[in-house]
Parts: sequence; C-alpha cells; structure tokens
Amino acid sequence: VATPGRMLDIIGRKAIDFSNVKYVVLDEADEMLNMGFQEDINDILSTTPDDKKTWLFSATMPPEVRRIAKNYMDSPVELTMGTKNTGNVNIEHEYYIVRARDKYAALKRIVDFNPEIFAVVFCKTKLDTQDVAEHLIKDGYNADALHGDLSQQQRDKVMQRFRDRHMQLLIATDVAARGIDVNNVTHVINYSLPDEIESYTHRSGRTGRAGKTGISICIVNSKEIGKIRQIERIIGKQFTKADLPTGFDVCEKQLFALVHKVHNVEVNEAQIEQYMPRIMDEFAELSKDEVIKRFASLEFNRFLEYYKNAPDLNSTDDRGERGERGERGERGSRNSEGYTRLFINLGSVDDFTRGDLLSFVCNNGKISGKSIGKIDLKGVYSFFEVENATVESLFNNFKGVEFNNRGVRIEKTADGDGGGGRSRGGFGGGERRSGGYGGGRREG
Repeated sequence: VATPGRMLDIIGRKAIDFSNVKYVVLDEADEMLNMGFQEDINDILSTTPDDKKTWLFSATMPPEVRRIAKNYMDSPVELTMGTKNTGNVNIEHEYYIVRARDKYAALKRIVDFNPEIFAVVFCKTKLDTQDVAEHLIKDGYNADALHGDLSQQQRDKVMQRFRDRHMQLLIATDVAARGIDVNNVTHVINYSLPDEIESYTHRSGRTGRAGKTGISICIVNSKEIGKIRQIERIIGKQFTKADLPTGFDVCEKQLFALVHKVHNVEVNEAQIEQYMPRIMDEFAELSKDEVIKRFASLEFNRFLEYYKNAPDLNSTDDRGERGERGERGERGSRNSEGYTRLFINLGSVDDFTRGDLLSFVCNNGKISGKSIGKIDLKGVYSFFEVENATVESLFNNFKGVEFNNRGVRIEKTADGDGGGGRSRGGFGGGERRSGGYGGGRREG
C-alpha cells in the first residue's frame, strides 16, 4: 500500500518485483488525478503483468479516470453504489447568504448557535485553512488546521485530537480531508465552495455516516447562488436557504445548552460529599433562585456581552462585496502598527504548528489571543507579533519557561512588529484555557 510517488521511488530502486502481481487496486483514483499523479500512475501500471486484475475505486468518474480504465483494464465492468454523485439521504443541506467581509463572523455565529457542534470546515487553499484556524483559536474555539504542508506526524497529531473530540472544529482543504473517517461528525461547513462541483459530495460525506444524520452548510455570497443550484442538480437534493441566527437566538441557545448540561451532569457523590458543608455555608445567604441565576450567568454573561449589539449578517445582494482572503468580518484585518515582532527559539522541528505556537505563547505568557498578530513559523525558530502594551509582561512571564528540558528564549527583532496566539493547552507547563472570546467553547 503506497502513494504513487513512494511506489515509483521503490520501483526506481528495484526494491520490489511486480512480475507476479495478481491484483492492482487504485483507490481515490479521481483525486490522485486531480493531484497530478496521472503520469506516475501510468508508469506504475506499465510495470505490472498484462493478465492482472485491476480494481479502480472513484467517487466521481471524470474522462481521465475512464481513460485509465480503457488503457489498463480488459473489458471493465462498472459497478455503481447508489446513484452517481447523489447526496446521502441522511444529510440536510443548507446555505446562508452573507457579504464576503462577514464570512468569518457568520462562521462563528453558526458554531455558537450549535453548542454541541463537532464539525469539519472546508476552505479552498492551505493559506485560508491556516488563517481561519488561527483566528478561531485566538477567539477561544477548539480548532486546528489540516492541510498538505503538515508532516505526517503533525497530521496524525491533529487527527487524533479530532477523533478524541479534544477539538470541535477541524479546518481542512479538500485534498487533506480525503479519507477522513471520523464518527459522529455533526456538521460539514463549506467556508468556501469547492472549485469542482463534484467535490461537494466528498465534503458533505464526512457527516451523516453509519446511519446518523448530519448537516452540510454553505456560507456564500449572492454571486455564488448559481453554484448552489448546480450542486443541487448534481446531488439531486434541494438546499434550504436559512437565515443566520440573531444575537438573541445564540444567547438563548447557549443558555439552555448550559441548563441541560447541568441537569445531565453525573455527580460523584462520594467525592463531593466532604465539600458539601462548606458549599452550603457559602450559599447560605442566597435563595435557590439566586443560586441558579448566578450559576447560569457564569457562562451566559460572556455571550450576552459579545452579542449585545450583534449586527444582522444576512445578505440578499452583493453590495459592498470584497475579496474573501484576509477579511474576517467582526475582527477585521489588522496591520503591524502597534505590534512588536519577537523571536522565539521554537519551530517546526519541535513539532509545532502555528496553532501550537499560538497556544504555547498565550499559555505561558498569560496573554489573550487578541494580543497576537502574525506568526511566521520557521524550522528551529519562529517570529510572532504581540501588542506593544503586552511585551513587558510577556517577557516577565516567560522567565524560566522550558520546553522539553530546554530553555525558551524570546527576543525583540530588529525590524519591529508581529504575531502570537491563544491557549490550547499543554506545552511547557502552560495551563489549558477554555472558553474565550466571541463565544468560544470548552474542551468536550
């Protein structure tokens, strides 16, 4: 079992003999062709016996796949499971129309309105994937990115966290998400529509598995409605046009999600019994109603504050449309003015992603993700920007911090301004943060 490039390398070193091969299996054939492996596949198949049996699996059947079947298969029989390109009947399809500049704010609102969300969010490019993931992490959400620039070890680490539900939002590109098989994914969110309409079937298929139901959501601007109609024709299902919830709707949903969580929590009677007398003393002056109100307000106040003057993000026209990249709605884009660029002696060789570095800096520096600007991850070192007002406290908090028994060094660079991050917990003794800004959520 190998990728085309790896298999060619083995063949080139004469480390394998295909003369007695009886079966050849090409899995995800359409995606391998999309990734530019057609010549590699042709070269590999040319080294195999003519009398072999070839099995070719493909979610779509473009001309290139049919050409391989014609050239390397003898009187092939085509078997179709279900109907070509049709959507899973267990998946609901929705779309929201927003202005391009409000797309990130719309994503957050959808997530906040679904407290138990466990989702894959699809972006068009590796850059967009990393950008969206970093903004979500800074805003308090349990998220990470999955794209082609990650090493296999980094990819495995991200996927294990997702499978264990230690994160709720996996931000991915189409290629990186191929083959993801994770149970109980509640939502697929198309932050950007795919270039190939057929790829929508691949994306939406990450949810609604094993008889479960799921929801596939598209965040679009008015110019993309035509593409929604094309997808409807291909999958044979109609989309529901939905309105983004208001700030009031989000707060109400979060409040009752908290109430249900409290109602269903499992109480460890043996362990908590010893603390009950002190707890009752603390609450002695409060009535039952006051205790309930204050307890609910611990989480609820954060959402009330954030959504106090929340704007209506729904759009029916394309006025004011701007490019997608770099525009993050409520956060807005920011330049380096007011930021200081810092050096840190940690990088990708330490198995850090930009999200990891973001967490490490925020945990140990005891600063908010909103204080961080750009992050430039290198090999054995990295650069990040932090607000000028927090530089001194950051330096003080990093005194004595170690990573893998190695002292961590932070220095100002000669050229000024830069970036950092928000805590996801775990590195160098930094404590785990939960909750966050913009309605972020706790580990679940």
